[in-house]
Amino acid sequence: MIDQPEHTTPSPPVPGRLAELLEELITEIENARAVPLSSNVMISQEDMLDRLHEAAEELPEELRSARWMVRERESYIARTNERAQELVNKAKTESELLVSENYILQEAVEEANTLTRNAESEARRIRLEAEDYAERHLAEAETVLGELYRYVTEARAELHQALPKAPDPPISQ
Repeated sequence: MIDQPEHTTPSPPVPGRLAELLEELITEIENARAVPLSSNVMISQEDMLDRLHEAAEELPEELRSARWMVRERESYIARTNERAQELVNKAKTESELLVSENYILQEAVEEANTLTRNAESEARRIRLEAEDYAERHLAEAETVLGELYRYVTEARAELHQALPKAPDPPISQ
């Protein structure tokens, strides 16, 4: 038996099947049959445990997704750095071809420096955006895990609470 909550607080959005499972569990507990003369409700322990196990099985997908985002971010940064290096190499090659005249050389060096600064700036911007993207999704995964942990902890605590003492039978004389 589980005590019925006095009020429910809205939880942050949880993605995918995990959200459905959590909503089903919440709905089942909210709609569970009340135990007479008590604030407790009757639920199927086996069904509840099965659903909690199913919810736990959904968690690794969230974690894999977060790990995938980090790998994608690193790959994107590597490609951007390669592109920046190509631009730097191209600028150096062009500047070496224009060494013959001082004015042309100065112009090429300035252009190479500009390309390098722009490429480094672009790479830095892309890297920061990728990190922000990964951070947001990791924070979402952390929130989902935290909420699920809190739900499981509360449910376990409620399962382990002692039943209220039965009232004494009336004594007749």
